[in-house]
Amino acid sequence: MTAAVPSYLSPTGQEIVFLLLGAVAVGSALLVVTTRQLVHAALWLVVSFGALAGCYLMLTAEFVAWVQVLIYVGAVVVLLLFGIMLTRAPIGRSADLDSGNRIVAAVVALATAGVLVAVVVDGFRTAYTPLEPGGGAAGELGASVFRTWVLPFEALSVLLLAALIGAIVLSRTDIKSDDAPPTVESGGQ
Repeated sequence: MTAAVPSYLSPTGQEIVFLLLGAVAVGSALLVVTTRQLVHAALWLVVSFGALAGCYLMLTAEFVAWVQVLIYVGAVVVLLLFGIMLTRAPIGRSADLDSGNRIVAAVVALATAGVLVAVVVDGFRTAYTPLEPGGGAAGELGASVFRTWVLPFEALSVLLLAALIGAIVLSRTDIKSDDAPPTVESGGQ
């Protein structure tokens, strides 16, 4: 006798919370790319990453959820905000952030979303995996990151360090090049 597959028409409370967190993640991700204020985009990114961490918690991957919060919310978004502040990017509304291709972008986004949803629904129509605690163990994840993926992990850290140093160099006003014309402050007329 085969085991009965749960129906999609009677979702459990866990599945409902997962869907709500997914809707929050997608909605805030849309706000990240549609807002005209750079700081607001970074804050909506925090909401999207937080909802994604909640999805990981619902999938019983607690370690991955906390890594999501610590690394992406705690480090990447803070680095983004520091980059905005150090480069003196415009904080308020900016017309430069609109390229005028909203309709084309919306059509491409909807077509891509439609293809992805169709492929996922067709591929996983009858797949069902019951959630059991302990799926996000730190031991297997740590072994994978520090044995198999150690070189890309270190390359990413060097890349982030180079981006931070570049933002600091770009924001410094006391560095002058030799080719620059003399200014009133440096004694030129």
